[in-house]
Amino acid sequence: MSLLLGQIVDALGGALEGGARDTPIARIASLDAAGPGDLSFLSHPRYRQQLAASRAACVIVAPAMRELALARGACIVAHDPYVYYARATQLWRARNAPAPRGGVHASAVVDPGAQVHPSARIGPLCVIERGAQVGADSWLKSRVTVGEDCRIGARCIVHSGVVIGADGFGFAPEQGQWVKIEQLGAVCIGDDVEIGANTCIDRGALQDTVVEDGVKLDNLIQIGHNVRIGRHSAFAGCVGVAGSARVGAHCTVGGGAVVLGHLELADGVHISAATVVTRSLTRPGQYTGFFPIDDNARWERNAATLKQLHRLRERIKALEQTLQGSMNGRTPR
Repeated sequence: MSLLLGQIVDALGGALEGGARDTPIARIASLDAAGPGDLSFLSHPRYRQQLAASRAACVIVAPAMRELALARGACIVAHDPYVYYARATQLWRARNAPAPRGGVHASAVVDPGAQVHPSARIGPLCVIERGAQVGADSWLKSRVTVGEDCRIGARCIVHSGVVIGADGFGFAPEQGQWVKIEQLGAVCIGDDVEIGANTCIDRGALQDTVVEDGVKLDNLIQIGHNVRIGRHSAFAGCVGVAGSARVGAHCTVGGGAVVLGHLELADGVHISAATVVTRSLTRPGQYTGFFPIDDNARWERNAATLKQLHRLRERIKALEQTLQGSMNGRTPR
């Protein structure tokens, strides 16, 4: 199926320039893969060379890229081309795929004590345990498990293999063995949350683990017990957040990063990929903490030097004190 350029602009806004409204669009594609029947987008000026070479029928661009885009053909000028592209994918899905209908798949297991909104969609082999709640228009894809008393808000998307409400990792040491701490809390998921495949969100030990409205979690993420994630934060794949950490609103955490337990991240904190957060971050901003990759021999030399930094620091402090004492004792001429 296809859409006309005019239909896209009528639905999403923007200014169509250098092209005809009745131009058919067969698909949405990247700049380098787009053909004469495709719609593409320029998300960043660094891809301008790809824009000039693109064969797309039309390209979504920012106002600053208008002239460059017109030099190659039709364009839609939009304030934020990446957001416009996102809206275009939603329009495409809505026009070309059947709308999901509410209901519980025959293979799903829903405890009689659970509450599933009639408009929610529960996929194959899901398990919804006693006291759990699933809100309006939420979609649980195949093999999702929602533990007892856990709550999922409205319009959430939970991808395959997600486990919400497994026991948190709580054990007390006793004479070389471990005594289990029963996890008495639950998990509370807000509205408009999306959770990627095989992500696990543990129930709280006493209070609930909380994921606020609009949070987006990628695949293979571990959220420990009693964690709280503020609204509209987003985590990339393989992030781990240890128990009782508190992440503010509008934060981002790059892939493979780790946030240690009981720390606090202020609103607007952005953590780079593979960073290990070892202290609370009280001010918004971008934070990075990893040792850059290098060839192995050079990396080993640098790592060995790092081990000596504290001793070198103490030597420098001693030399500075000696020098300062010498200068203070010098007689002016």
